[in-house]
Amino acid sequence: MNPWELAASAFGLANIVLLARRSVWNYPFGMAMVAILAGVFWSSKLYAVAGLQIFFLLAQAQGLWMWLRAPADEGQVAVRRLPPMGWPAVLISGLIGSAVLALLLAQTDAAAPIADGAVAGWSLVAQVLINLRMLESWLLWVGINIVSVGLYASQALSVTAALYVAFLAVSIWSWRLWLAAERG
Repeated sequence: MNPWELAASAFGLANIVLLARRSVWNYPFGMAMVAILAGVFWSSKLYAVAGLQIFFLLAQAQGLWMWLRAPADEGQVAVRRLPPMGWPAVLISGLIGSAVLALLLAQTDAAAPIADGAVAGWSLVAQVLINLRMLESWLLWVGINIVSVGLYASQALSVTAALYVAFLAVSIWSWRLWLAAERG
């Protein structure tokens, strides 16, 4: 077992549980996780998700700043809904980002260009929605986590695949928690 995978998984679990609970303290754990996963994914030739970790590091810093400034109820940030007019932008961004990344990765020795590109493309969109505290981000994360489990298992990253099974469960739980919070 790769000790780096184990460390990233521990930080990742703390991150996602705190995120589900709408705690701003999820971000330091997320930053540690993505810093470690960048190296793990690069060594497995999953270049898009390795590069995605750099984006996640920056997005985590931005999210921390945004959440520190967000209205809070008992230490938890307020949840918002994506306006109906936002869905076309979300869907187009995810599809185009995934396709562009998959095409670029197909020009390299990437292990799984289509799945790697899809996970990275949709994760970019979902992370932006998380930073904006949008309830619908969890629907995207459910789909991303399903694809991620298969991708990481196919590359013998069993600890990371197991982490994403946990992320899937927590994404469903988070959807329910955030939905209840949004309804008041």
